[in-house]
Amino acid sequence: MAAGTMVELVAARNDIDCTDQLEIFEGYQKVFVVNGTNLKIIDFVNTKLTVTALTTAPTRGSIVTQATSNATMVVDFVNAAKTEIYGKTTSGTFVTTAGYTLSGGSMDPETRVPSAVAEASTTPHWYDYVVYPDGASGSLPNSAYLGCLYRGRIVLSGNSNYPHQWYMSRQADHTDWAYVANDAQSPVAGNNSDAGEVGDIIRCLIPYKDDYLVFGCANSIWVLRGDPAIGGSLDEVSLTVGIHGSRSWCFDGNGNLYFWGTGGIYRLKRDFTGVENVSRVALPELITDENPNPSTYRVSMAYDRKRQGIVICVTKLADGTSSNYFYDLLVGGFYPESYPTNCGVYSSFYYAANDDTYSGLLLGCKDGYIRVFKDSAKDDDNGVSDTAISSYILYPVIQLSSPDHESKLTSLIVELAGGAAGGAFSDTDGVTLDLFSGDDAETVVEDVKDGATSFSTTVLSGTGRKNKLRPRTRGAFVGLKFSNSTASETWSINRVLYETVKAGRV
Repeated sequence: MAAGTMVELVAARNDIDCTDQLEIFEGYQKVFVVNGTNLKIIDFVNTKLTVTALTTAPTRGSIVTQATSNATMVVDFVNAAKTEIYGKTTSGTFVTTAGYTLSGGSMDPETRVPSAVAEASTTPHWYDYVVYPDGASGSLPNSAYLGCLYRGRIVLSGNSNYPHQWYMSRQADHTDWAYVANDAQSPVAGNNSDAGEVGDIIRCLIPYKDDYLVFGCANSIWVLRGDPAIGGSLDEVSLTVGIHGSRSWCFDGNGNLYFWGTGGIYRLKRDFTGVENVSRVALPELITDENPNPSTYRVSMAYDRKRQGIVICVTKLADGTSSNYFYDLLVGGFYPESYPTNCGVYSSFYYAANDDTYSGLLLGCKDGYIRVFKDSAKDDDNGVSDTAISSYILYPVIQLSSPDHESKLTSLIVELAGGAAGGAFSDTDGVTLDLFSGDDAETVVEDVKDGATSFSTTVLSGTGRKNKLRPRTRGAFVGLKFSNSTASETWSINRVLYETVKAGRV
């Protein structure tokens, strides 16, 4: 498949329930699909051999040899019916013919499969995620909505009947879930390990490399350090802050964890020195204003490496209406964003491709499309059509003089960006300047937010330094709002210069 193209995994069609919570994660060159009682695997590494039903499955790790082609594979998995063998081809090419020889494991060497007609197929494969059919591999949880890979183990949680429980497969073996073994790589669950269960409803699993695994719960946060089968410990991080949902978190480029919590957007530093609410000052009523019920809203967060910030999306599952924010890590500022309903984000993932042309933050949207942020585009892609981008910025409100006096804004010079030859970006388009004034900063901000009539309005066009404006605006505080809502236009400002003279008392 050529880079940059997408094809459908036909075998998966209508085999998952998109009306129910759906999570996927990667491990062992496979993708694990967690969908309640519907657990699946997308296998990108193995060769599939279809045979007549075997009485005894070959042992995992044993060798399958095809007598006709002399091709060999190391067995990785056998389905429950023992009619499909998946394994890594180590030599030769399997062909469609009879004649498989199984050796190793529990089978006698050089045992021929009776009436075997084999078919070798290419990846990816789609099949049920079940334990190895050897009668000694235990059983998977009967339901799971959360999953991840940690220290070579598949981790599952989110069982509705046991919401505080977590489960782990054998290390380096996703098919073994028998908790009876007593070794360092043994499968393990919260109720049969020294680490113990989490005393809260688990809402997300957050692994950081092989260093630790964070359990984000409804009202608390816990961290598992090390391996629970060999002395790992489960410790509290916070007993007062919870995490919203399975995808309402991300790591930045330095390994700090950001998440949507019970009181806003939080940062948990890599060294676990404390949980900090980074939205408390800028957006003190964020949770109250948004009020995203976990049963009807999806909150997703993703770190955008190219823009060095975090995209936060609050999307209503039923219709795609959304409220979004960009948190700029360079300046520590929050920027509200609105997306068309078709573009409501249900999932986000940064794809780090070998070819940087295809690298970027991918957004899975309500209408089924995957979208990206594109610097060269001047409109939003709304599916069947484009939508004009409406944007504005309120410059930091200016205090014109001392707290007891008003001043007059006598002159204003705006320098628009662009005009030089070359460069990666096009010149700025036009921008509208609205001036607001008041005796206090709060009045100015509220007038802008409420759409009040401005003191003056000026349309600026072209690049570079504009002619001096003489607005004669009077007040103790002045706000400058720059905006543009025209289709196929973007805008940028280099700087603003102004002069004032003192007027009367406030």
